[in-house]
Amino acid sequence: MKSPRVIAICAVLLVLGASCLSKASYASTFTYNVILNGLQEVPANSSTASGSATVTVDNVADTVSVVLSFSGLTNNAAAAHIHCCVAPGANAPVVIPFTGFPNTTSGTYSNTFTGVSVANITGIIAGQAYINIHDATYPGGEIRALIVNAPVPEPGSLTLLGTGVLALAGVVRRKLLG
Repeated sequence: MKSPRVIAICAVLLVLGASCLSKASYASTFTYNVILNGLQEVPANSSTASGSATVTVDNVADTVSVVLSFSGLTNNAAAAHIHCCVAPGANAPVVIPFTGFPNTTSGTYSNTFTGVSVANITGIIAGQAYINIHDATYPGGEIRALIVNAPVPEPGSLTLLGTGVLALAGVVRRKLLG
C-alpha cells in the first residue's frame, strides 16, 4: 500500500504541474473590457466624452471582435480603429479600421474582424494596442483606451484546479481518518 504522504505529494505535483502549463499556448480567446476617455490620448486632452468597449481576441481563428459604445464627442466621429503595436504611451499605426463606424457624437458599434495578422493579435494580447475615436475637434483622437485588462480565465483551468484541490482534500481526509 502506498503511503498517504506519497499520494499527497503526487496530488500536489499534479496541481502544480497543471498550473505551470502556459495558458496562452492553449487559450484561443482573450476578452478585454476597456474604458475610453480623453486622458488616455497621447497627448492627453480635456474632452468629457467617454466610451466603453469589449474586445475579444481569438488567437486560433485570427479574429478580433469589438463591441463599443460612446457618448459626448464634441463633433461627429470621423474615424475609429485599433492601433498596434507599440509600448503604452506611444502612438502607433492603424491596424484595424472600424468600417461602418457611426458618424455621430454618441452611439454603438459592433463588428468581428477576420484574417487579423498574427503580429497584430500578438501585439493586442501583449498590451501594445489601443482603440481610439477621432473627430474634427480632435483629429489625433478624442478618446482612447489601452487594451490591457487581464484576460478572463478559461473555465477549463478552474475545473482542473478544483479537481486537484478535491483530490488533495480526499488524501488528507483519508490520512486523518485512517
